[in-house]
Amino acid sequence: MGVLDYFSNFCYDTSIRRNKRKPLQTVEIKVKMDCDGCERRVKNAVKRMKGVKTVEVIRKQNRVIVSGYIEPQRVLNRIKSTGKRAEMWPYVPYNLVSYPYVAQAYDKKAPSGFVKNVPQARLTPNATEEKITYLFSDDNPNACSIM
Repeated sequence: MGVLDYFSNFCYDTSIRRNKRKPLQTVEIKVKMDCDGCERRVKNAVKRMKGVKTVEVIRKQNRVIVSGYIEPQRVLNRIKSTGKRAEMWPYVPYNLVSYPYVAQAYDKKAPSGFVKNVPQARLTPNATEEKITYLFSDDNPNACSIM
């Protein structure tokens, strides 16, 4: 079969671009929305994009969640073209950070249960002091066997 594959490459036109399919991904964007009209305008603009599967707008959190075969920057640009101020979602859930009250991480404007995603709030991978305190923690199921 190797010979047939080799000769079949000469038969096809190599100038045809092969479309690589983008991976399925979810994009979260923070958009300032005040009313139902703003929400509808943003949702319709994003829904008409090629490759979009679902669009979810959470107006209370000023958040738009788009999933599909899309590029995040193109979604952001499409939302900005509606005249709304938009940026990538800068928050992570509160329970995923080790130090949520670091000066840069804590934000009063963040939705409940979220803090800003900053490197100072995350635990360093080589933090031995945290590993040692975890040995004697109530969250560790093997703590009783150590004591």
